[in-house]
Amino acid sequence: MNEQSQKHASTTISANSSRANAALMIGFFTILGALACEYIGGYLPCELCLIQRQPYYFGLPVLVITIVFWNRIPVFPRIALTWIVAALFAWGAYMGAYHSGVEWGFWSGPTSCTGSGEGLSFGDLNAINDARVVPCDKPEFRMFGLSFAGYNAIISTVITLILLWSAKGQYTSRKLASKK
Repeated sequence: MNEQSQKHASTTISANSSRANAALMIGFFTILGALACEYIGGYLPCELCLIQRQPYYFGLPVLVITIVFWNRIPVFPRIALTWIVAALFAWGAYMGAYHSGVEWGFWSGPTSCTGSGEGLSFGDLNAINDARVVPCDKPEFRMFGLSFAGYNAIISTVITLILLWSAKGQYTSRKLASKK
């Protein structure tokens, strides 16, 4: 491999890890903001909100490990890990869009948090003061017409696209490095 090809491959590897770092930082500050809204702002998450946090709880640690060991993990397992995290965030984007649709009344949500469940018995009424059900179809906050779920759908999509860009770059730089 000539000197120019080595320099390009090195720059490409750096750019790909920078993209993964960007996705990590966006995800980290997003989940930090969600937790701050809950614990400082008093916005209680509903069942669908909690489900939308799962890509952050599971994907970000995998992404941290991938980034920390970036140069020690072989290329194809690293690409696979990047794809797995991207898939988690794609699912998170879907859940955010689904939740937004529930909030706008485009479709019904889970019966456990939309008030469209089965009838109550007197036994259920005895425990009603102990239960705090946050409705999934009534957003607690909207800014510029979007709720937290809508913003999560957008942010998760951005994270997914950045990770796919990184994975594509990793694959391309692997091909460049293999040409001698």
